[in-house]
Amino acid sequence: MDSFFASVWTFFVNESSVTFFRSVLTIAFVAQVLRITVPYALAALGGVMSERSGVINIALEGILLSGAFACVVAADRIDLVAGSEADAVAMGLLFGTIGGVAVAALYALAVIRFAADQIVAGVAINLLAYGLTRYLLKLIFGSSSNSPPIPGFGSNIFENPVFWMIILIAVAVYILVTRTRAGLRLRAVGDHPEAADTMGIRVNTVRWKAVLAAGALAGLGGAWMALSINSFVAEMSGGRGYIALAAVIMGSWRPQWAVAACLLFGFAEAVQLQLEASNIEAIPNELTKTLPYVLTMVALAGFIGRSRSPAGLGKAYRSG
Repeated sequence: MDSFFASVWTFFVNESSVTFFRSVLTIAFVAQVLRITVPYALAALGGVMSERSGVINIALEGILLSGAFACVVAADRIDLVAGSEADAVAMGLLFGTIGGVAVAALYALAVIRFAADQIVAGVAINLLAYGLTRYLLKLIFGSSSNSPPIPGFGSNIFENPVFWMIILIAVAVYILVTRTRAGLRLRAVGDHPEAADTMGIRVNTVRWKAVLAAGALAGLGGAWMALSINSFVAEMSGGRGYIALAAVIMGSWRPQWAVAACLLFGFAEAVQLQLEASNIEAIPNELTKTLPYVLTMVALAGFIGRSRSPAGLGKAYRSG
């Protein structure tokens, strides 16, 4: 016990620890938290839309990865042809979003049209995305690990118009889900698909739209990841799609609370990166890398069973 308290004391008085605590009290750290949070939040908002319609979206992980890859391919080609960084970034965002929609359409086809098990189909999509992006990375760029550098975002997130556009998108999703007739139909389809059908709502059409919207949001999140580091790295989604799903559950399938949960996860990841950069000897790097995932497990342990999921979640629907 004495050695434990000695280690804690060493941590707090260590010069590297002082540097760490100073670093987290800066605008730069806040900007880092927001930058990290964006892909989590976009994927989580997509997850809210999909799951409020009754479709579990395990495929968010693969959609993030596919969006990032499509973004990099488009940005690289536009940069080579036009030589315009602004055009490359814009096309990267567009094709990242389109790539996300394409993968989401494949997932929707499996789980809505053919009523495949949603968990199994989602995992299959993720495995396909892992394998296919690595294969295409080697085929297109000649490397199985990463792409060449592409144009990307500047270092100041507050001067990035894409960041403010994403804020507006998040507000729009909140209004759509909670304040509009379309959102009411979405929630009705997820909670009581049979009753919604009898009222003339085309259940599977609503679900298709929700899953495709989720694909667009997560694909945009993948594009943000790639443009933030100016390249594509194999398996760069790094479990963010699964953490976004945890945020959906933690937020009780409400968009505003899902985004709040994503901010918590973004904060944890930013702290992890700062701990690594501070090189604090009392805390091994291997331990700091687990921080976002440990937080996810703790959050899920506290919220699963306490929050009420949509009644029709995970259940295929056949009309008539």
